[in-house]
Amino acid sequence: MTYFAIGCACLTYTACKIPELAETPAVSNVPSGFNDSRDTVSTASLSWKAFFADPDLAALIDTALLHNQELNIAQWEIEIARNEVRARKGEYLPSVGIKAGAGVEKVGRYTSQGANDANTEIKEGKEMPEPLGDFMVGAFASWEVDIWHKLRNAKKAAAARYLASVEGRNFAVTNLIAEIATSYYELLALDKQLEIVDQNIALQGNALSVVKLQKEATRVTELAVRKFEAEVLRTQSLRFDILQRIVETENRMGQLTGRYPSHVPRNSRQFGAVVASISGGIPSAMLANRPDIREAELKLAAAKLDVKSARAQFYPSLGITAGVGYRAFNPSYLIKTPESLLYSLAGDLAAPLVNRNGIKAAYLNANAKQIQTVYEYERTILNAYVEVVNQLSKIANLEKRYDLQSKQVEALTQSIAISNDLFASARADYMEVLMTQRDALESKFELVETQLQQLQAVVSAYRALGGGWK
Repeated sequence: MTYFAIGCACLTYTACKIPELAETPAVSNVPSGFNDSRDTVSTASLSWKAFFADPDLAALIDTALLHNQELNIAQWEIEIARNEVRARKGEYLPSVGIKAGAGVEKVGRYTSQGANDANTEIKEGKEMPEPLGDFMVGAFASWEVDIWHKLRNAKKAAAARYLASVEGRNFAVTNLIAEIATSYYELLALDKQLEIVDQNIALQGNALSVVKLQKEATRVTELAVRKFEAEVLRTQSLRFDILQRIVETENRMGQLTGRYPSHVPRNSRQFGAVVASISGGIPSAMLANRPDIREAELKLAAAKLDVKSARAQFYPSLGITAGVGYRAFNPSYLIKTPESLLYSLAGDLAAPLVNRNGIKAAYLNANAKQIQTVYEYERTILNAYVEVVNQLSKIANLEKRYDLQSKQVEALTQSIAISNDLFASARADYMEVLMTQRDALESKFELVETQLQQLQAVVSAYRALGGGWK
């Protein structure tokens, strides 16, 4: 009893010397609103099917959600995390197995076992047979009693990581939908630019014909003809640049939808159509909607549980083993009871004594990873808030910019007709006509780019608010 008390005291002493940890509490406070927004309901509550009304775009998103490789990889990451939970759960439950075996043994006559076997009579005065058989069948169990919740905390941490992987896939869905929509609108913008270029080529071709007639009438020189021809060729070359960008954009969308390159069905007239308006809501709604924030929060919870599980390594562990079965040297005696019956029950209490440095290092590493996760959580919240503020501000400023550029395009379009009339009446130089046409083309391109940026800003704001995955 004295030795047992000394042993228990040693186990308690080894468990008491646990290193101190530096703690960093997570801060999840966010401002009460986005800029000057007074919205209380977030657009993120809308499903993507309600947000994107274009049927061609909706069909592309549906295809991508089924066949995108990155999304399918994320789905199997979830399955891996689920199996990890099953494995952790099995660790704190008793392990039970059935065992059967057979063997033969010949020991020396002049050994303690051989001498004992020779003097043992089994039945009717017969000696132990040689060689000696060994047959056994039984059930055996082992169980580490989870006194300090070391194994349960490990299981809870695995469960939190499983839920985090689900949120990670949701975030991948949000990003995929936003990327599909962004590329689709880019494709519509390129179609619009191609249409503008074709119109401009026709306009410049007419101007070139007029200049050639005027050259024949000796009203202009060959220089004017060459300048107009160069401008037509420049615009024609621009057309092929746009065609190449269309091919590349279609191929990128093919990759996103898990398909080989093919034509992307679309209605180019939908370009510039009004997408659902954006309501920022309140930042606390963003915290609840964004999957990446919830993923970071779950990873933080798992890291805290890892610290608790690592801390429990310092405490004594209680293990229990048990077994019951039959064992005999002859199969005919195998099921004789109680002669061939065997059973065992044992418990052991163990605590680390020599390898404490390894356990201490694992404990400190678990805490360091927890602190890292705290900062990652705070960074995710900060980045999300900044993304929303930037996109809401961008939408407002692009709207004002679009209004001004529309007026600029209208003025330059009218100036083309004016410059042509003045040139025909010899009241304007041919360079004025060329520069007016070039300025009008560039302004139309810029207007299309602004429309594209408006659509993409709306999509980005929807994603930043946490919409799309529901």
